[in-house]
Amino acid sequence: MFATANRTTDTKDRILTAPERLRIAILVDPRFPGGTSSAVAYEIKAMHARADLTVHCIETKMFKGREINPTLRRALDETGLEPVWNAPIVRSDVVVLHNPSCLKFDDRLRSRIHCDRLIVVTHENVLRPDGTEGFDVAHCLRLIADRSICRSRRLLPVSGNNRQGVEEWLRRTGSDWVQAPFDWFNICDFEMIAPTTTPADRRGRLSRPGFEKFPSLDVMRRHFPEAADCCRILGGDSFLLDPETLPEHWEVHPFGSMPVGQFLEGIDFFVYFTHPQWRESFGRVIAEAICAGKVVITDPRTAATFGNAVVASDGSDVDGIIAGFLADPPSYARFITHAQTLVQGFGSDRFAATVMAGLQDLRNNADALL
Repeated sequence: MFATANRTTDTKDRILTAPERLRIAILVDPRFPGGTSSAVAYEIKAMHARADLTVHCIETKMFKGREINPTLRRALDETGLEPVWNAPIVRSDVVVLHNPSCLKFDDRLRSRIHCDRLIVVTHENVLRPDGTEGFDVAHCLRLIADRSICRSRRLLPVSGNNRQGVEEWLRRTGSDWVQAPFDWFNICDFEMIAPTTTPADRRGRLSRPGFEKFPSLDVMRRHFPEAADCCRILGGDSFLLDPETLPEHWEVHPFGSMPVGQFLEGIDFFVYFTHPQWRESFGRVIAEAICAGKVVITDPRTAATFGNAVVASDGSDVDGIIAGFLADPPSYARFITHAQTLVQGFGSDRFAATVMAGLQDLRNNADALL
């Protein structure tokens, strides 16, 4: 009898102390055409195995009439998760709302949010390089706050550069939103492809279309000169609007017209600069190029996310950087091999060890970092 009682107590203790899977709800407009949807797709696959995950989709005016992003649709199909559209109420332990900028044309958030902790991931930079606001941040966050009942609301940046903008915005405005102490970085579980041992002056860049994604035509001409062996651009839809202005040696493809891997196979150097008044908040496309075995050259602010995995440049010395690697092919391979090692730090295992571990702390600790 005594032994039976002991076993009952032991079983009860195990039940009480066994860790419960955290309930997490992702809230997103799934029609983002670029990196946000790809980042959320990888996140869904990583979190699905580690939490009780639901995906809630909202429709915002920004993407009216568009279809769900194909990458995100595939992730939902692979995990067997069926998205819930425009739910009146989203309930969970933690609700993760992605990219609040999608609300900038709306006057309300359709869904109410009831949760213990609300996480807002700031995919888009809140400040432009000149310090002006990238979108109406206060308006978007106010819509979210007005429709949420929770113990705390936190902003999670996606990179160090993104974090600096959020910190500055909070300082200027005195907002009662609080920034979490770590980044909700993009998961970059891309296939690693060994670099070529015989690099050539084959240059390229890709991005979704948009004038903010490209520098001026004069700068593009300097970065992709006729002297190069190859100049490829994927996502250059804005250039195709006026084909007569295109240099004859450029090979320009519309966004989505070919797989990213196929495009990257045709280049050895990924030269990526944007409009002076816009910067990548994370730079997922840069990680893709590195994993595909390419040397990436980009501006210092964008490069900061990846450290020594990329070559930081103000854009004036692109020809010299490429010439240096071509004069020493082994250095090209060494650079990329090291860069790929660094990008592995953005994998799903590290995401679980930092972001997911932080979310787990919320279950029993009211004063957790989030």
